[in-house]
Amino acid sequence: MDRRDFLLGTALLPGAAQAARAANVAKPSAKPKVRAITGFVNIDVAHHAEQIHATLDVLRQAKRSVEAAGYQVESVRITTQPFVDIVRGMPRRDAVGFLRAYAGLSGSENFGAGIGPAMMRDNDDPAAAELLAEVLSAGKGPNASIIVASTDGIHWRAIQAAARLIKSVAESSPASSGNFSFAATAMLAPCGPFFPGSYHVGPGRQFAIGTEGANVVEEVFAETGGNAPMAIERLTQALSFHAAAIEKAALQIEKETGWTYMGIDATPAPLGDVSIGAAIEKFTGAKFGSSGTMTAASIITKAVQSAPVKRIGYSGLMVPVLEDRLLAQRWAEGTYGVDALLAYSAVCGTGLDTIPMPGDATVQQIERMLGDVASLAFKWNKPLSARLLPVAGKKPGERTAFNDPRMMNTVIQPLR
Repeated sequence: MDRRDFLLGTALLPGAAQAARAANVAKPSAKPKVRAITGFVNIDVAHHAEQIHATLDVLRQAKRSVEAAGYQVESVRITTQPFVDIVRGMPRRDAVGFLRAYAGLSGSENFGAGIGPAMMRDNDDPAAAELLAEVLSAGKGPNASIIVASTDGIHWRAIQAAARLIKSVAESSPASSGNFSFAATAMLAPCGPFFPGSYHVGPGRQFAIGTEGANVVEEVFAETGGNAPMAIERLTQALSFHAAAIEKAALQIEKETGWTYMGIDATPAPLGDVSIGAAIEKFTGAKFGSSGTMTAASIITKAVQSAPVKRIGYSGLMVPVLEDRLLAQRWAEGTYGVDALLAYSAVCGTGLDTIPMPGDATVQQIERMLGDVASLAFKWNKPLSARLLPVAGKKPGERTAFNDPRMMNTVIQPLR
């Protein structure tokens, strides 16, 4: 069977059969890591510590199972029911106390902590967003979000609240780093594994998996150069092989624990030198942002969405400026900018992720950027997010100075 037969055949099979067939193809040499195994729970504030420890027992068992299947797991994460639901009717002091205790437990037990959206609907009280701003301004807060577009339309009041939060946290958090744990999300369905946008509205006792596979894309693009049909074919094959293997482990975890497997987000997330920017440059033969970058983005998204597994989350492409060393370098060189990222978002799920901004960016400018992301996501019914990072005291032409191993520093570009 040649690769074209493989692609045609898997497209016609039900999910389990597709996964089995994908597992039988030739094994690619590059292997992704698992960025996160994320558990979804509904917690009782008064007994949250016991519930968190019980959840960690399940997630650590899941981690062992995935690693036994041959895939390194970088983190386990917990997402609670939405923050807005947790704090509704709770005195402010108690809410702050809970969030700090939850964040402290995250540090001592070595798991990622998420609390979902502070606003889910446009008529939600923005007081929860103001409370979240206070928590994030203290630094090392839990990951959280505000939903700025959903199936009911664009949430303009939520956009305003998110812009005020971003501005406040930039001015108040240590080294303006608090916004790294916050995203405005648009058209993102529940139970995605990636932070900060992860949230759930279900019964809990569920889990999802997210991968870090920019190296897989780089290997395929290096082999296929600018040959788009061949790149689609081979990347689909490679991503399908790994997604099927990881899903096989996930289904076994579901059987052993009684927790429901919600899906895999096989978006090839980058980190540091594992660069999606470098991968795309292998395809174009030019710097990221040159002609052909959008084609590469489309190919990656098509391959991810062709994987014969239960998909969840973004399932597309991530272009986080400050989490990818080469992307940070190209940003400093000015080879691409916000407008280019929005254009690429038309064919993939990226949005505006870890965008360094001047400290004097106004609330109104931030609102307009969030509005662009929400409008694009709603128009095309696709998940996008915005993680904007104004840096207090920094001007265009100056370098960021984040002291975080997950972030690469770069030159701040002027806003248009």
